[in-house]
This record gives sequence, C-alpha cells and structure tokens, in this order.
Amino acid sequence: MKLEVFKAEHFSLDTNKIAADKSISHRCAIFSLLSDKPSFIRNYLEGEDTLDTLEIAKKLGLKVERQDGGLLLVPPKMILEPDTILYCGNAGTAIRLYLGLLSAQNGIFVLSGDMYLNKRPMRRVVEPLRSIGAEILGRENGNFAPLVVVGNPALSAFDFTSKIPSAQVKSAMILSALFAKGESYYCEPELSRDHSERILMGMGAEIESQMQGSAAHIRIKPLKEKLKPLTLEIPADPSSAFFFALALAITPNARGVLRNVLLNKTRIEAFKVLEKMGVQINYHITAETYERIGDIEVVAPKVLKAVSVSENIAWLIDEIPAIAIAMACAKGVSCVTRAQELRVKETDRIKAVVDNLKLCGIDAEEKEDGFTICGGEFKKACVPSYGDHRIAMSFAIAGLKCGMEIENAEYINISFPNFLEILKTITPIKES
Repeated sequence: MKLEVFKAEHFSLDTNKIAADKSISHRCAIFSLLSDKPSFIRNYLEGEDTLDTLEIAKKLGLKVERQDGGLLLVPPKMILEPDTILYCGNAGTAIRLYLGLLSAQNGIFVLSGDMYLNKRPMRRVVEPLRSIGAEILGRENGNFAPLVVVGNPALSAFDFTSKIPSAQVKSAMILSALFAKGESYYCEPELSRDHSERILMGMGAEIESQMQGSAAHIRIKPLKEKLKPLTLEIPADPSSAFFFALALAITPNARGVLRNVLLNKTRIEAFKVLEKMGVQINYHITAETYERIGDIEVVAPKVLKAVSVSENIAWLIDEIPAIAIAMACAKGVSCVTRAQELRVKETDRIKAVVDNLKLCGIDAEEKEDGFTICGGEFKKACVPSYGDHRIAMSFAIAGLKCGMEIENAEYINISFPNFLEILKTITPIKES
C-alpha cells in the first residue's frame, strides 16, 4: 500500500484512541500460560505482532474467549507440544521471549517469522540460553530463524551479566530462570524496559530487582507453583502516542492531550527529549496498578531547539526514528549517539532514517552509532518504509509539514492499526 499524507494546517488534538501498549500485550499473552487459572485482559492490542503472539499461545494450549469486552485467556495444565511451526510474523519480542520460555519446556518447538524477522540476529538470546543447557538449532549456528528449540526442563541456574540493556534478552532469561534448578541472577549495564519483572512479580513470581549505580541487578527464584492469573486493562502505548506528540511538537503553537497512556519511566524518555527541545509536556496521573497510567498534555513551542541524545538510549530506542523528524524540524544541528542497537531492529533504522531524510531535502549524516541532523525545510518526497512500521509512521507525521508519500505503509498495522484513523482527524490522506 502506498500512503499519501497531505500538509496539515494548524490543529489541536484530544484523543483516547491511541493503540494499546504493544509490550504489555505481548507479555499478557505469554505470561498467561504460567498460571493455572484464567486471566482476563481488556484492551489487548489487536495489531499484527501481538495477534501472532496470541496465536502462538493458542498453539501451546491457551484457549481464548471474547467475554465482557475483553479476552478470557484459559491456560492449559501444561504447555503443549505443537504440531506446526510457531509463526512470529515481524515480532522480535515474540520470538525472543518464546525462546526463553520454550527452552525450559518438554517438547520440540519451531519458531519462524517473516522475511524481515528472519534476518534479525538472535545470537544475543540463543547464546546465553545455550550456556544454561538450552538446545537451540538454527541458521548460522542459531543466529537466524527459523529456530528449533529442543526443550530441556532441567536448565541450570545462572549468574549472567549482559553487555547490552535489552528487555527482550532480559525477559527471555527471566522466563527460563523460572524453571531453572536454583536461584538465578541477571545483570544489565542500564535498566531496560521492566514490564516483565513488574507483571511477573504482580503474578506472584519471586523476583527482586535493584539498582547498583546505573546497573540493574535481578534475582529470580524458580517457580514453586503456578502463578496467579492476570486481571488487567492495558493502557495506551507511549511509543504509539509519541507519533502524535511529535505531530503536535512540529506544528507551531499546536496543543493536544493523549489520554490513558502508560507512564512507566522506562517508556516516556522520548517525551523528555521533546521537553529539552522546548515542548511543554504535562503528565496527569489517573491510575496506578501494575503500572502508572495517565494523560499527556503537549503544547508546541514557536521554534524547536536542537538537541543531543546519548543517554537512556534503551528507554527510547523505538522512538528515535520519530525523534529524528523533530530534529529535522528544529533550529540547529542535533545528534544521536550510543544507539548501535538501531541497526538490528526491524531494519537498519540509522540508515533508513538518514536516507529518507536526504530524500526529503534534509542534511543528515549517518554515524556508526547514530546520526547528525541539521534542521531545515522538509520537501515532499516518496520514501520507502523498509518494512518497518516505525519508519512508515515517522515519515507519515513528517508529511504534515509538506506532504509525503510512503511506500509499503501497510506495515503500520504491526503495532498501530488505527494510526491512520487518528491521522485523518488532522489532515487528508490517500491510500492506494
């Protein structure tokens, strides 16, 4: 699908229709398998990635019923060995978390994805799992899917220090540790998204997490019994909300409110970057259950200021393509560093961002671990999505400045199926 976005006039926005949180939706489907009682989830994200995760859970024995405006997730007595491939689509979270869980179960499991997922490196998860007794086979010695997991219910306990802050690696190792023979310890150099620890602790798992300097240290005890079920209404995804915060930020004097958004500190760092660029952002807390939830009020400045981004990269890695659009609209030279992780996402996002900005007439330079961008005037262009939902949405929002065409924009449905519905309230769009 080709998407054409037309230049927007001044607008305001007040929406409670931001898509449900993708990270939490993935985890609700997977973690519900760890209970012996039904979980009830409202506002599960029905995007392609999270539906693939839910479909895999069903193949492992989970029964899913629509009930009272939500999903009733009824777990099996034990995880079943499927008679078919477990298809993860484009979901890196799905394949990596399921690697951790299934490595500790009885059975043989085959995990695969689409053409983009099967090019993403898996060694960062496979190698630590192998070191504790997991048997995982795959292309290039297990670095690329399809991957075959020969489950081992007798995994060893571990004391593992990760070289990178990665919520996916951490979550995979925590899931394996729940079935290990003894207490396990996991350390990461900086705290990555901590939804897995929070939700699992809320379900009764014996997990302790503490900070020592900038490093996060986690202790995990193996399960003595099944976990308590989840009862949860999933809030709006801050990574999705950020696209419309960006839309407001690049429109002088615009203002808006994004409602019922997850406010976990590891998820709103991109909003903090906008604040440094001169955007006024207010957070109004409305609830606190497993996570802090609230409304985000955004007021754009007359002029965006340039900014350097090098800290807490793990907290805003998904939003950096959108931040790049704000940088391109700012006065001065901005930069992103220490973001090598961008090269192993759905696509090489450093190259994709820089190449697309150049097509739009923006002066941008690719660095090994990021990029520099000189703010300027966007020109209408036709840019590829590279099969990456966040590249597609970032440049759709850039289209509000000058008009834009995005090729293969259907990948937006991976994480934000009603993105275009909200965008239409701001400006005309055309799909072909």
